[in-house]
Order: sequence, then C-alpha cells, then structure tokens
Amino acid sequence: MRILLVASSGGHLAQLLSLRPWWGDHTRQWVTFDTVDARSLLADEDVAFGHSPTTRNVPNLLRNARMARRVLAEFHPDIVISTGAGIAVPYFWLARRYGARTVYLEVIDRIDSPTLTGRLVYPVTDEFLAQWPDQVEHYPGARVVGPVI
Repeated sequence: MRILLVASSGGHLAQLLSLRPWWGDHTRQWVTFDTVDARSLLADEDVAFGHSPTTRNVPNLLRNARMARRVLAEFHPDIVISTGAGIAVPYFWLARRYGARTVYLEVIDRIDSPTLTGRLVYPVTDEFLAQWPDQVEHYPGARVVGPVI
C-alpha cells in the first residue's frame, strides 16, 4: 500500500508518527512543514515540505493546492491520512481525483468543538476517526478509535 501522510509539524506530526505500527511496513511519503522538529523526526523519510502558515492564508492554500496536485500525481497514494491541520485540506479535496481514499484522525486535544480542518475535510473524508466519544457529536458517522498517543 502507498500511504501519503499529511500533517502540520508539531503535535499533528507527533500523532501520525505514533501510528508507525500501522504505516511502518508500507511505501510512504510525508507532507509537512519545513521545521527543525520535522526534519529531525523524518530524517530517513521521503518528505515534501508545504507552505505555511495555512490558517486563513489564501495564497498558501493555493500554493499547497498546486503542490498537492503534483505530489498526488507523482506519488499515486492508495490512501491519504492526516491529523491536520490546514495543510491537509487541499490533499483531501483532490485525493479522489487521483484515486486515493482519505482517512482523517481528529486531534486529541479538541473535545468540545470541531477543528476548522476537521470541518473542511469532513465532507470528502472516506473514514473519519475520533479519539474521544464527544467528538462524534460534531462528526456524525465518525468512528471512535481512542487516543493514539
């Protein structure tokens, strides 16, 4: 299986890294931000660095959308998985065009309200995962998987 892992650096990246038992034996590529922690944590991985900031930044959304088209076309993932944040949005909206399924894991620290990224990718996500039962209230049909870290 070819997996594209997309996440902002920091806590979002840490949550995807904690899923190593699941993705570790598969061909994969990462998309994240060019930060010291991301370079260190992903030193031996295939990484494409996106444009930040993404929160309410339309020029970077457009840059990341162009990048998403290129990465999806070149890597041909079977699945795109993300824990957010904004960098995930163009990848999820374009994934089906390239034959990829999508899995979104809502972050562990947002229990009482949905994240902006969660709301934006929910309509195009094949499998929406929640870490807390209370998150399902905001995402009908989400599957509770429990905390991943």
